[in-house]
Amino acid sequence: MAFFPVSPTQRRIVWGVRILLALAFGPAGLSKLAGVPQMVQVFDAIGFGQWFRYLTGAVEVVGAVLLLVPATGFFGGLLLAATMVGAVATHVVLIGGNPAPAVVLGALAAFVAWRLRPVSLLGGGLKEAA
Repeated sequence: MAFFPVSPTQRRIVWGVRILLALAFGPAGLSKLAGVPQMVQVFDAIGFGQWFRYLTGAVEVVGAVLLLVPATGFFGGLLLAATMVGAVATHVVLIGGNPAPAVVLGALAAFVAWRLRPVSLLGGGLKEAA
C-alpha cells in the first residue's frame, strides 16, 4: 500500500496531532469504562443504557491505541472521527450542551485519517516516498 510522500515537518505535525488525540481519547474512554459518576450521568441522559457507555469507552480507547501504532493510524483517525460525529449529534439532539469540543476533536481525527489515507482508496498510483 503506497502513501502520499510528505515532508518531515508534515510528518511531525501529523504525529503531534495523533499524540494529542490519544491523550484526549485514552483518558476519556478509560473514565467511561471506569464508571466515573459524571460519565454515568451523561449516559443516563442519553437514554440508551450503560452498555452504550462501555461501548463508547472501548471505542475511544481502541481508537487512541490505533492512532499510536504507525500502521493503524488511519483506522484510528477514521474510527474517532466517526465517533465524534455521533457525539455532536448526541449533544445537538439529545443532551444539549456545547458540542464544540466534539467538533474540534472530530475535525482533528478526520485530519489524521485524511493525511494517513492509503493511496489505493483514491485509485491513484503515487509511489511511496523513499
